[in-house]
Amino acid sequence: MALSKATILILALRVLGKLPLRVAQLIGRFLGFIGWALHTGSRKVTEINLNICFPDLSDEERARLGRSSLRHTGQTMMEIPLMWEWPVEKCLGLIREIEGEELLKEATADGKGLILLAPHLGNWELTGLYFSSRYKMAALYSPPHIKEFEDYMIRVRGRLGSELVRGDRRGLARLITLLREGEVAGILPDQSPRGKGNAYAPFFGMEVRTMTLVAKLMQKSGANVLMTYSERLKDGEGFRLVVRQCAPGMDDPDPVVATTALNLSVENCVREAPEQYQWEYKRMRHRPPGEVNPYKPDRIC
Repeated sequence: MALSKATILILALRVLGKLPLRVAQLIGRFLGFIGWALHTGSRKVTEINLNICFPDLSDEERARLGRSSLRHTGQTMMEIPLMWEWPVEKCLGLIREIEGEELLKEATADGKGLILLAPHLGNWELTGLYFSSRYKMAALYSPPHIKEFEDYMIRVRGRLGSELVRGDRRGLARLITLLREGEVAGILPDQSPRGKGNAYAPFFGMEVRTMTLVAKLMQKSGANVLMTYSERLKDGEGFRLVVRQCAPGMDDPDPVVATTALNLSVENCVREAPEQYQWEYKRMRHRPPGEVNPYKPDRIC
């Protein structure tokens, strides 16, 4: 009897989840090196993004940053099975330092809900696991195409009681309810949204489509908001969990003001560890009407 795609994928994750962190990261760095050396699509998108976002760097500096970025992305990929399959205590033991913990205490002292924005920087799976170990938490997610794999993903991500909420109307209503009750919501803020519920705002100087979800959640729930990410330390030593203040104006009723503050907050975090950002994602593909798609320069948005 043939195994389903979901079964094969889950078995692969379980096998990879047996690896030590140093070995997983070594394999990840090698995969990133291959991705750069073979001039893959990931390298091409990375180079386009870095040309846009860091025009002041020399070609050599951008190439060095791009190579490092793909190696870190490879490490992130290889760390996911560990974060999903290792015992929770072992995963949390990888966090060697926490910076900005006083901001968490201030944000939760008034009993209001808290929105934690975790961009695709460092190891975001570990970030989510850490906060679900401390708070009653809900996280927004997009379901995968394979139903059986979705069940597995919900189980491993929710093993500390974290509630995974789909990014549809019902899911958003659930988030508002939880935030009004003083709970915590986790959101990846740097995805390029589809459909309605967005505005165009600058990200590293380029106007791109940006979610208005965070502003709406803040306006309807009164929740506070913070940025967070887990920075990868050298030589398999673990991670440093970082919490940062957001730029002011994220709850502004003007969607352009709010999304500008959101993108600036993400940008500020990315500049702290640019090599650990997921630059191979086509963040700039949705631009204002009439503007050029940088990944397909012959096409107008």
